Amino acid sequence: MFRWLLLLILIVPALEIGLLIWAGNLIGPWWVILLILLTGVLGAWLAKQQGLETIRKLQTSVGNHELPGEALLDGACILVGGAVLLTPGFITDAIGFLLLIPATRSPLKNGLRRIINKMMDRNTITIYRK
Repeated sequence: MFRWLLLLILIVPALEIGLLIWAGNLIGPWWVILLILLTGVLGAWLAKQQGLETIRKLQTSVGNHELPGEALLDGACILVGGAVLLTPGFITDAIGFLLLIPATRSPLKNGLRRIINKMMDRNTITIYRK
């Protein structure tokens, strides 16, 4: 796991820099800066909207004495998506928007749920339920 994280930390910024330079040469540096600012503002607005909706779902689940598993997965995806959107770059912006838009977040949550279930089956992690 650490190796993959290290590769991600090294490769993604290098790809982002290369893509930003390429885009700057293609459309001009000021347009790239404008795109970076625009995606940051749009991402922050979308993260706020989705976060508030998820908080409402969480409150409803707790109010109905249900486990808020779905809302917690949504919250984790929104948190990561919002954080990734704050970093400048087109690759991270694409990942952030995939995590923030509900239609694209759903398949990602299913994959995350499968990973968590595998980890629980291997006793790598333990989730306690009442």
